[in-house]
Formats: sequence, C-alpha cells, structure tokens
Amino acid sequence: FDVIDSVADARASILITGENGTGKSMIARAIHERSSRRGKPFVEVACGALPDNLLESELFGHLKGSFTGAASDNPGLFKAADGGTLFLDEIGDMEVGMQAKLLRVLEERTVRRVGGNKEIPVDVRIVSATNQELLKKIEDKTFRNDLYYRLQVIPIYLPPLRERAEDIDILALHFARRMAAELGWPRFPGFTTKVQEQLATWAWPGNVRELKNVVERALYRWGD
Repeated sequence: FDVIDSVADARASILITGENGTGKSMIARAIHERSSRRGKPFVEVACGALPDNLLESELFGHLKGSFTGAASDNPGLFKAADGGTLFLDEIGDMEVGMQAKLLRVLEERTVRRVGGNKEIPVDVRIVSATNQELLKKIEDKTFRNDLYYRLQVIPIYLPPLRERAEDIDILALHFARRMAAELGWPRFPGFTTKVQEQLATWAWPGNVRELKNVVERALYRWGD
C-alpha cells in the first residue's frame, strides 16, 4: 500500500503480477480509489473470456451494422472508462493480434470503433494483471515485447499467502467480522489459538481467495 499510495496519481500504466487468488483485482481497485480518478468509472475487463473479434468490439466499441449481430452502436469500454481506470485482467491470455491493436491505442490515446474510421480520444489509466510469466511468453512469441514494456511501467508483485504468513490472522479476522456484520450476527470475537495455529500451518494453494472461503464456511458453523 505504500507503493500504491506513491503511484496512485501517476499516469503511467501499472502491471500487477502474482498467483491466482492473491488479490490482484482488489489492488487494482485500491489504486483507483486512492487516485484523483476515484470519482470516475472503474471498468474491469477479463481479457481471456472473449475471442479477439468480440474483445475488440467490447474494448473499442462498434458501429451499428458493422458485423452480424451489431444491432446498435456500442461506445466500448475504453470510452466507458473515460476519465477513470480500465483494469485489464488476465492480460496474458490476450491473443497476439489483439495485443497489437491495444498497443496502438495505448500509444495514441485514441480508439477506433469496429466499422468506423474516426479516431476518438480517450483519457484512461491502464492497470493490468496476470498470473502468467509474460517474459516467458515473450520468448515463446505469444506476447509482444513492446506491449509488455508499455504495460509494466510500474510493476507490482503480489506474493502468495504462504510467503506472508503474518497476514493470515489479519485477513481471516477481517473476513470473519465483515461476514458476521453482513449477516447481522454479533461481532465475531476472534479465533482460538488452536485455530490460528491451524491457519498458520496450511500452505494455502488458493491464496487469499481460499482463506476467505474457508473462513466463510467456518463462520456459518459458528453462527449455527
């Protein structure tokens, strides 16, 4: 969070790396909320969820009739995030052809909708995230070298939970008390020493997401 606070208002792109479940999307949102853009939209895109043609339309927008099924104009997510932050999650899953188009937008700060020829200016802060080794993908020629260096002007690495055991008790108690409050239960008093020891000795392959799920299951039993 010291790093986040120091770079929150920079215009430079940020690349967040780390294993699945380490909280990359939470960090992206924290960057937005601590920046001067916090009053503007935070738009999240799962880059691996769509094929190239649909992702291009989602990001840059399209004109009515530009392809089968384009029944109306779509301004696109870049325009939806104008003035705010666009979070490109799973950026390592983006196909190479789409990477070239994204690079052009990042360099020129304009988008061209599918089926259109007008360049539309956008003011968007880019935060990306991946659980993949992008340098290895560059070697394999499945990720563009120039795009990588454009995205990771400011790198942030999130270590797995097993490497920050001192966070386990803090996070577990946070999840438990938040869930109890949401359900209208009494304030959760805390975990016993035995439970804390068990939490500390587990490897947490699913990281923070796994810890949250375990705490929620345990809390339902406590509430009963």
